[in-house]
Amino acid sequence: MFRYLERSENTARMIAAGMRIALTSAEGDEEWSSILQAAAMDWGYRQKYGTTVTRAQAVDWMLRDGENPSSVIRVIEGARNNARLVRTALTREVWEAVNQTWMLLRDMLKTQVKESELPAVLQVIRQQSAYVRGAVSGTMLRNDIHNFIRLGTFIERADNTARILDVKYFVLLPTASAVGSSLDNVQWDGILRTVSGEGGYRMTYGQDPRPREIAQFLILDRRMPRSLAYCGGVLNANMQHLARDYGQRMHCHALIEALCVTHLSREVDAIFEIGLHEYLQDFMGFMAEISAQIEVDYRFYE
Repeated sequence: MFRYLERSENTARMIAAGMRIALTSAEGDEEWSSILQAAAMDWGYRQKYGTTVTRAQAVDWMLRDGENPSSVIRVIEGARNNARLVRTALTREVWEAVNQTWMLLRDMLKTQVKESELPAVLQVIRQQSAYVRGAVSGTMLRNDIHNFIRLGTFIERADNTARILDVKYFVLLPTASAVGSSLDNVQWDGILRTVSGEGGYRMTYGQDPRPREIAQFLILDRRMPRSLAYCGGVLNANMQHLARDYGQRMHCHALIEALCVTHLSREVDAIFEIGLHEYLQDFMGFMAEISAQIEVDYRFYE
């Protein structure tokens, strides 16, 4: 349920990234192909629409297409259905927040969203996700249910931050000569805005967006709530709570600890030496392995 809810917000953020990229790109709608690829939605899109990617079709596919299992409307519906199944395990406030989110977005996404209305729709998606998180934070007992809520949220969030950074790798720098250019800096600033990190970055590093510092901030800064290191720390902490609650350590505990050691304890220069794209791809693969192992160890089956 909470992977779905986080994914709805993350999809909205990915679309916002595409919109910002379009403002600095001379490639027309071509950048949307990489947005779909980074969001892992490209295969289904091409099955339906073919190889030509347009902004309007890509946004509609990501927001409201019923054939896309990761579209916002499909994942919100899935979250609401899962909430109904476990309603007695949720507080009234959490259930009402999830149900209201579904009803509101169902009405907003009945028809294709006009370009002029898109920023407002994306804002509502992000706000509703925050509304549900607030209900959880303020009303849910801190037991194993809360731990699984946190695991679902931060597995999904870590994966998304890695994907947004990978969009930068795939799309924004067609040539090495563009590194350090004014266009490069504007685009990196757009990445910060996509993850609501521009304010925190400027408090930490100043006004100028610099690739090395931005990568440091979004990968390794444990104060930034969407950084990979922050998400990894939350996952590790909640897994330790589960180990104590159930009186048993499982393979997923070892995997999360290994992730923190192998991927989240490196210096940023070492990451660039490996290659940012290669590092992010390896990180996302590791996260998928952790997620699958949690399903096995704690018997989350479809």
